[in-house]
Amino acid sequence: MKFRPLQDRIVIKPLTAETKTISGIIIPDSAQEKPVEGEVIAVGNGRTLNDGKLSKPELKAGDRVLYSKYTGSEIKLDGVDHLILRESDILAVYAK
Repeated sequence: MKFRPLQDRIVIKPLTAETKTISGIIIPDSAQEKPVEGEVIAVGNGRTLNDGKLSKPELKAGDRVLYSKYTGSEIKLDGVDHLILRESDILAVYAK
């Protein structure tokens, strides 16, 4: 499915949370933390500034990012969980 977010919104596919600790203990679903790491799937055109100019996004599809824990809107695309959030909710981009 083709999907393009509007303005400064970004579609992220969250990476799966760890289900096992380093020592091998299995973490039940109810105790797992929400993922804060994901891959950028699609990026909007950017935010319109007060003077009418367009501020282009710094991210691109394929970037691996860290984002705020309880942010964005959860959606399903082709049966897979994704998040839509604003570019300002992104905390960092992993260097390649």
